[in-house]
Parts: sequence; structure tokens; C-alpha cells
Amino acid sequence: MQGFCLGFFSLTFTILSMVVRTEWRLRQQSPQFRTQQTQAVSAHSRWIIGLLTAVYLFWLLIRVVSQPDWFSQLPSILSELIHLVELSWLATLIVLWGLVWWRARQEVLRPFLPLTIEQLYNLHPAEFERYVARLFQQKKYKVTVRGRSGDLGVDLMVTRPGGKRAIVQCKRYRSTIGPDIVRELYGTLMHEGVAHAFLVTTADISDAARAWAQGKPMTLIDGATLVEIAQSLQITPLVAKTP
Repeated sequence: MQGFCLGFFSLTFTILSMVVRTEWRLRQQSPQFRTQQTQAVSAHSRWIIGLLTAVYLFWLLIRVVSQPDWFSQLPSILSELIHLVELSWLATLIVLWGLVWWRARQEVLRPFLPLTIEQLYNLHPAEFERYVARLFQQKKYKVTVRGRSGDLGVDLMVTRPGGKRAIVQCKRYRSTIGPDIVRELYGTLMHEGVAHAFLVTTADISDAARAWAQGKPMTLIDGATLVEIAQSLQITPLVAKTP
């Protein structure tokens, strides 16, 4: 049992170290945001914290619900040690999830300057999605970030003030967007059953792509237009809650 406790402490320390290393590595890859005072906790770190939470709940399920016989037969000192480990584990989870909430809240409240095309190119794809999400929030949309593996090309799900939903695809590209990407986005629009689709990219959009989207419930925003929109909004702190 002592080996189990030592192993648990080692596992907890390893997971926390992974969270710190992941955050540091992502920050180093994103020079445009190094000067910001706070940032949202990365999806990788949230996944690690979620895994730690799942392991804790599974342990409670075994010990409290199943009530194994071996636990009641342990010496009192080991039982007290396990209770201490559980309390420490719970306190760690509370601190970590509190950090996730606080950083998400700070990211919503803090202002940041509109970025140039070159600065947008230097963003990590996930940061580009969050940047675009901020623009939609400034336009009073409710925004949910969906960008992940298997997202079917939907990076953001946005809801207009009137209640209509739309999807947003973010493309941090340098090469010109052609009609193939627009056709795929239209297919995703039909599959999702939403009212509108936005394509937001750092690249140029070809005339053929714009012609194909003509008359369809789609809005194509190229890099130059994206910079103009950000500058016109003069991104300011938000007071509304993030969905």
C-alpha cells in the first residue's frame, strides 16, 4: 500500500508537470501572445486535467461505492494516509479547474490589439481560432469553439442575436483559397443544418471561389478584410460571459 501511495504521488506530480510543460511549449510557439498577461489554458492541458479528474472519480467509485474488503482491513495509519492523499488530490483538482476558469475569464475581459497579416500567420492554429472567436463576440455573437480532430471542418459555432446559428471555418493559409474548400464548407453547412457559414482566412480567395459562393448563405472573409474588420472593431474588453 505504501508503494501504491508513492506511485500515486509520482503520477500526480508527472501529470502536473505535463500541464506546465505543455503550457510553456505552446507559449514559446506563439510569440504574438507572449506579452499578454493571461491566456486561456490550452486544450492539451484541459485534456490532462480532465484525465486526472476521471482517474480521481474512478478511484472514488472503487473505494466508496464498491467498498472493497481490503480497505477496511488496512492499518489505521494507512487509511489516514489514503484519506490525506484523496483530500490533496481533490484540492489539486479544485485549484487546476479554478485556474482554467480564471484564465478563460481573464482572456474574455482583457483587450488585445488587432493583428497584422504577418502576425496572424505566426499564430498557432488554435490561437487563430480564438482570435476569430473574439471578433465574432465583439459583433455580439455567442461563440462556441469546436475546432478539434474530427470537427468536420467546423472551428466555431456562432449564434446570432436573433437566435440563428452559423458555422465558422478558420483557415490560417498563405496560398489562395479555391472553390474546392468553399464547396466543402457548403456541404458542412448542409450537414450541420445551420442558417449560414463563414470562411475566415489569412489568405486571398480566388474569384472562382467567390463566384461559386454567390447566392448561397455563405460569407467569405480573406486576410485583408479580416485585418480591416479587426481594426474597425477596435477590440475591447468583453463583459459578457463566454458560452
